[in-house]
Amino acid sequence: MSSDNNRANDQQIAEKLGLHHNPARRRLRRLLIVAAIILLIGGVAWRVQGQRAKGEEVHYETVSVTRGDLVETVNATGTLAPVNEVEIGSEISGTILSVYVTYNDHVTNGQVLARIDTSKLEAQVRQSEASLEAAQAKVLENEATLHEAEAQLARLRQVHERSGGQVPSRNELDTQEATVLRARAGVASAKAEIAKAEATLNVTLSDVEKAVIISPINGIVLDRKIEPGQTVAASFEAPVLFTLAEDLTKLELQVDVDEADVGRVHEGQEATFNVDAYPDRNFPATIIQVRYGSRTTDGVVTYTTVLNVSNDDLSLRPGMTATATITTRKVTAVLLVPNTALRFEPPRVEEPAAGGQNNGSKPSLISSIMPRPPQRDRNTNSGDRKGARPPTVYVLEGGEVRPVFVTTGFSDGINTQVTSDELAVGTPLVVAGRVGRK
Repeated sequence: MSSDNNRANDQQIAEKLGLHHNPARRRLRRLLIVAAIILLIGGVAWRVQGQRAKGEEVHYETVSVTRGDLVETVNATGTLAPVNEVEIGSEISGTILSVYVTYNDHVTNGQVLARIDTSKLEAQVRQSEASLEAAQAKVLENEATLHEAEAQLARLRQVHERSGGQVPSRNELDTQEATVLRARAGVASAKAEIAKAEATLNVTLSDVEKAVIISPINGIVLDRKIEPGQTVAASFEAPVLFTLAEDLTKLELQVDVDEADVGRVHEGQEATFNVDAYPDRNFPATIIQVRYGSRTTDGVVTYTTVLNVSNDDLSLRPGMTATATITTRKVTAVLLVPNTALRFEPPRVEEPAAGGQNNGSKPSLISSIMPRPPQRDRNTNSGDRKGARPPTVYVLEGGEVRPVFVTTGFSDGINTQVTSDELAVGTPLVVAGRVGRK
């Protein structure tokens, strides 16, 4: 009984406080809250989109089409060297008696550069001459012996004929004939000794001549490695005494061309180079040889390329390190556009969706707040569906950009050669664009 009274009291209190359960009222309250949120979001979107449509525009940066030359180059480094460099050595050993030239001296063909002491060689010459004379005397002696043996053989044969073959005996005749043959062999051997002694004498005389170091060319002394009193020891190879350059007015520049660039380098191509001694001066050169043999240094494969260099003023010196720029291709008087113009894509300005427009009117509230499917880029052409977009530049006309398809040539990394009937010198091409307020 008391529990029923308590339940009735609670119900009366809930009704007075508005806590009584009412499903219809709760649904209405939820709908009102949702409508208020939608109105708030729609108002904000409406205001933002209206300001964007009125206050945004694209600002473009342009450059003009130019006409000029385009050069493709390959860079390489190397060293300068004489066209003909001669190292002069000594085939004989001995002490340097005198030196007649030094660094940078100009020498002529046949000029004496140095002398080696020949006192020992001269003694060997006298010994060889004595051996030659002894051999010549030995020939005379053997010829006399031969003459005696032949005379004795002739007498024996005469006696043998007169005696009817009785005396001397056949054995005696054979013995004498052998003696004659031995005498003839002795003469031949003595003559051979003469030839041997003459050869030894000639070798010694040649060594005496080689003791005088003579220049084989007209040139200049680049290096001298001997001093008077120094001992020269020529054993298995001749020691180098002097280094001569035939003509320093003509030099060679040997550069190492990377394997990635060697296919563009050919004989006859022009080049320029500079050296540290003259940083503000460029020297001309011409390629005369591209060698097939490769060199590998630290895993990098290069090919030696030889350039012909004129050095009439002798400002360049052998051994200088040079950086060469080889012109591999060049075109003149062609239309040029910067590579940034070929890479440019117009920025997209946010526009209302097609479903929310009514003859140019602002989008509806619902279309502003509802998600829309992604739109296709206006700048995408039919070529994009099949693959890469063809080379395109954008021309600025009356504040609007218009795409122009071009045919490209080669590029130097900054500018590119193009051909198009729609482009001329001075045509403004867009290279950058940004969206901003009016």
